[in-house]
Amino acid sequence: MKTHTEYLVFNTEEKIQFVRITERIEEAVEKSGVKDGMVLVNPMHITAAVIVNDNEGGLIQDYIANLQKLVPYDAEYNHNVGEDNAAAHIWRQLMAHQVVLPITDGKLDFGPWEQVFYCEFDGGRRKRVLVKVIGE
Repeated sequence: MKTHTEYLVFNTEEKIQFVRITERIEEAVEKSGVKDGMVLVNPMHITAAVIVNDNEGGLIQDYIANLQKLVPYDAEYNHNVGEDNAAAHIWRQLMAHQVVLPITDGKLDFGPWEQVFYCEFDGGRRKRVLVKVIGE
């Protein structure tokens, strides 16, 4: 059994931002030497999520619009005492905290349109993403 751990580090520019990280996950899988296994992708921030979906701008806008309807940023929250990010915490839980992706023949085993996104909901600062590859 092989394991490989990487930490992706980058800065988000916007409070709400979807960052496509597919290639960086693919690079970590390639470096690992794992041919058959899984890769865990964890955002390591309590106001962020990792998802797999289509890389289409309209879809990302739809996510944001619908999350805003469900959990508006400007509503009153008990958590918002000295902070203003309660909505970001809730958005994270609604979107998917982390993902586990299959590896087959040394590559991510995706459908034709699937891409990996880091979803930032309280951004504008340095972020880390854990990538943990496990397999043979």
